[in-house]
Amino acid sequence: MDRTLEEEIQASLVNGKLPCAIAFKIAKKLKVSPRQVGDTANRLNIKIANCQLGCFP
Repeated sequence: MDRTLEEEIQASLVNGKLPCAIAFKIAKKLKVSPRQVGDTANRLNIKIANCQLGCFP
């Protein structure tokens, strides 16, 4: 699952960042928690952009 999640995140980047709304869509699509998406993005040194809920620091 980690590889699939990493690939999905990489494919969804906008200007090198992962928009928050897309992070939630990835979580729903892959049936993982938004936290797992955020943790994976952090591990890949990818910042979450436009987070309005404060879920992704």
